[in-house]
Amino acid sequence: MKGTLDISLAQCNFLVGDIEGNTQKIIESAEYARDHLRADLIVFSELSLTGYPLEDLLFHPAIMSAVSQSLENIKRELNGIHILLGAPTREGEHFFNSALLIRDSEIVAVYHKQNLPNYEVFDEKRYFQAGNDTGVVIINGVKAGITICEDIWSANPIRKTVDAGAELIININASPYRVGKTAQRMEVLKARIEEQKVPIVYVNQVGGQDELVFDGESFCMGRQGNLCMLAPAFESGIFTVQYSKTRSDLLESSCLHTPLPESASIYQALQLGVRDYVLKNRFDGVVLGLSGGIDSALTLALAVDALGADRVHAVMMPFRYTSDMSIEDAAKLASQLGVKLDEVPIEDAFTVITDSLLPVISHSGQSVTEENIQSRIRGLYLMALSNKTGKILLTTGNKSEMSVGYATLYGDMAGGFAPLKDVSKLLVYELARYRNRISKVIPERVLTREPSAELAPDQIDQDSLPPYDMLDPILEQFVEQDLTVDQIVAKGFERSVVEQVVEMVIRNEYKRRQAPPGVKITCRAFGKDRRYPITSGFLEN
Repeated sequence: MKGTLDISLAQCNFLVGDIEGNTQKIIESAEYARDHLRADLIVFSELSLTGYPLEDLLFHPAIMSAVSQSLENIKRELNGIHILLGAPTREGEHFFNSALLIRDSEIVAVYHKQNLPNYEVFDEKRYFQAGNDTGVVIINGVKAGITICEDIWSANPIRKTVDAGAELIININASPYRVGKTAQRMEVLKARIEEQKVPIVYVNQVGGQDELVFDGESFCMGRQGNLCMLAPAFESGIFTVQYSKTRSDLLESSCLHTPLPESASIYQALQLGVRDYVLKNRFDGVVLGLSGGIDSALTLALAVDALGADRVHAVMMPFRYTSDMSIEDAAKLASQLGVKLDEVPIEDAFTVITDSLLPVISHSGQSVTEENIQSRIRGLYLMALSNKTGKILLTTGNKSEMSVGYATLYGDMAGGFAPLKDVSKLLVYELARYRNRISKVIPERVLTREPSAELAPDQIDQDSLPPYDMLDPILEQFVEQDLTVDQIVAKGFERSVVEQVVEMVIRNEYKRRQAPPGVKITCRAFGKDRRYPITSGFLEN
């Protein structure tokens, strides 16, 4: 009998609801692991058969019958290798988030997730019943304990599993990306290893799913807390590690990638989020408005990197307040990226609309009404192009603007996906500089000029907002950290500014509720992650 258990970690990009496609991916991956890697066991991610998160699709009458049929197909097609995969199971009226171990046409074991997360974007208690029993199985002479995602974030499930005889923990995950998440996962596993002195295999999925991006970065740690294997971020693949029966530990793998620097990690998360949202929803490509400013410049670069220049269509829509600099920089950016750029002036449409409104709206000079009309004309043009071409419209607004309502409903907020929805203005600049270090595509003036919506003469963002180096830290503390006005003021910010910002955030919830989805990269993103009422009497004093 050989002295190792050879384990393949399948870091796959599954599609929610595509049970047939996911099944085929599982079968092909298992065949490759068996035939080319000589693996004894291949491990897939949480709910790999259905995709994660399944949300209310779980309750569709056809889902569980499709799951059953797919499990039969896997049992029929595969032999000679253990397969550990994730799937929903049902017992009576209760659904479970389960891991199934399959070997030679038989389901050898079924484990139900014990810890069901119900915070941030997770609401698993809406869908699943918690399990109670441990899942210890013998695979080629090794007692392996099966756990699922959140089970490993607290001590009890792992302690129970080790007490039941496990000498190796296998943890299957659907853990979404956010800044700093890899380091946090590793600290959690180190804590469990320190408590139980047991090596851990951690398998995570990769890919974009609506607002979530899964980064992969599957990894393994030995019983001393040493990193034995780390798969690359944002890449699908099958990676191997060996468990030594004589050492009762994992051996160091040749796959030991270096974690990405923060800017690179965020950029790749946004890029993957755009690519998968567009392609998984079967759009032909993307269209977006190019203004000559930093937000649309970064969005364009992301779109090209995600999809290729041939699938990206940019449109410049100048008006009387659009500077020559903006027109020149937009053209230069599009040329550098190889993107088709059309120019559609909005002056005539603006005149027709404002003149037609004169009988019902008194003409009292330039105001926010006229500014919003400009933005809404642009939104109308872009949506028309989206309809005609089959390309989804990307909005270009950032998190700072969305927080305080510095955006126009049915104007620059019109669109199907918002790549920068969870990216602060300061981070937009940081990511643009990062992209230019790869190849210089964003003109320097875009990075150095005062940001402006160019909806009025000599307009700059700071006319309406505090400076971004003040605004963004206040927003982070209020939106992401849930600090009160008093707590933020205690950190050195002027009370009147903090109160102004907090009031704008609360007052503009109605706008955000109508915004398109976008990639989550922080600990608290707008949308499913941060759920505030629109109608509310709450206002901090």
